[in-house]
Amino acid sequence: MTLTLIDRTRCTDAAPDKDVVDTGAAPEKAPHAAPRRAVGREADGLAVASFVLGLVGLLVFNIVLGPMAIVMALLALARHTRRRGRAFLGLALGVADLAVLAVLVTANGTVAWSIGG
Repeated sequence: MTLTLIDRTRCTDAAPDKDVVDTGAAPEKAPHAAPRRAVGREADGLAVASFVLGLVGLLVFNIVLGPMAIVMALLALARHTRRRGRAFLGLALGVADLAVLAVLVTANGTVAWSIGG
């Protein structure tokens, strides 16, 4: 999206009823430039958080952290993160968390498990 500036004071030979575009005028900053940058950072943060939650969810609280990792990864991808690989890894790890949960429930009949046996 481009912003066209009209400066009627600098052009003296133009008719008063016509719009004149001054190409020499300094461009103004768009008011939405800072939030766009913040949304990009937020999406990158969501991708990293998704990856970390999915990784931790393989060991503990996979019933909670798995779906959170999936949701955060999908949000990061929807917001066009620059860390797409991490978002996809978070999505895969979130699905793996749920798969581990399903295996544990069918094997033990419970959602609790321990490494020591």
